Amino acid sequence: EVHFVESGGGLVQAGGSLRLSCAASGLFIDEYAIGWFRQAPGKEREAVSCLNRIDGSTYYADSVKGRFAISSDIAKKTVYLQMNSLKPEDTAVYICASDPDCTSWAPSQLPPDYWGQGTQVTVSS
Repeated sequence: EVHFVESGGGLVQAGGSLRLSCAASGLFIDEYAIGWFRQAPGKEREAVSCLNRIDGSTYYADSVKGRFAISSDIAKKTVYLQMNSLKPEDTAVYICASDPDCTSWAPSQLPPDYWGQGTQVTVSS
């Protein structure tokens, strides 16, 4: 059974940084694409970032390019999202997800197969 445990969320002031972690079990993170979506109150779920270790591809939403960086530690079976220069509009529940590739992060695609429970990120102005 695939299972994700997200951590690292919290309250931070605008301009600050957080690093989210997604610890995976039930799959090998070097054989799947793993990344993050976010869901803010009253808004649609948004694809944030994806990492595919198979072909080295990454995806970043335009809204986070240059501020967020995704990485992974295969030995720890963990994917990270380093978030810098945070803005109040980054406030959301950040949810780890996995699929065979990063296609699901593109607009209008079917959602990934596997999901975590999410971790709350709140950015104060």
